[in-house]
Amino acid sequence: MTDTLLHATTPTSDGSWLSALADWTVSLMEVIGPAGAGAAIALENLFPPLPSEVVLPMAGLTASRGSFTLAEALIWTTVGSVVGAFVLYGIGVWLGAARLRRIAEWMPLMKGEDVDRTVAWFVKHGWAAVFFGRMIPIFRSLISIPAGVSRMPLWKFGLLTAAGSAVWNTIFVMAGYLLGENWHVIERYADILQYFVIAVAVAAIAWFVVVRIRSLAGYRRERQPDGA
Repeated sequence: MTDTLLHATTPTSDGSWLSALADWTVSLMEVIGPAGAGAAIALENLFPPLPSEVVLPMAGLTASRGSFTLAEALIWTTVGSVVGAFVLYGIGVWLGAARLRRIAEWMPLMKGEDVDRTVAWFVKHGWAAVFFGRMIPIFRSLISIPAGVSRMPLWKFGLLTAAGSAVWNTIFVMAGYLLGENWHVIERYADILQYFVIAVAVAAIAWFVVVRIRSLAGYRRERQPDGA
């Protein structure tokens, strides 16, 4: 039955790692039930390259076939998201602002003040960053680290993470549940969003590098003696 399910789940299987991930996800859910969906999503939080846009629809598809209920799929995937997020939060706490400041001073073009400004911004706007960040590919995992660095209260972080994850998870779990065998259609739109996020991140990094280089160049010119 499992082999049949796997074959039907990936009708357009092309041997890619995404198809292999879909196969593994469904197999895990078939073996240990909805807890498998939670485990897969927890791993996705810890390893951002694993796309939730594939894992979540698989939970919906498996639920549509009666292996577990839709409510169980939604609950367990949200629990998995929160568990994974708290692991990354713990990493942020372990790193701490002081350690990140030392790392920043060691890195080219970075300053310890950059960490201080980031932490100050997160303290002021962290609730929105955590809630909405859970709905942005890649950042949905990484946002937990600055939350830990700034020591956002655990109850607040947990509630915001659960709320944001519930919105994101529901969209993709329901899509897999309703689309059934055509779940792979979701990938097309999810890929567009992910590429857009990556493009924005690359542009932001490039802008930061250019501004910082210009700032350093101006600082050095000011320190040069006249006529040098």
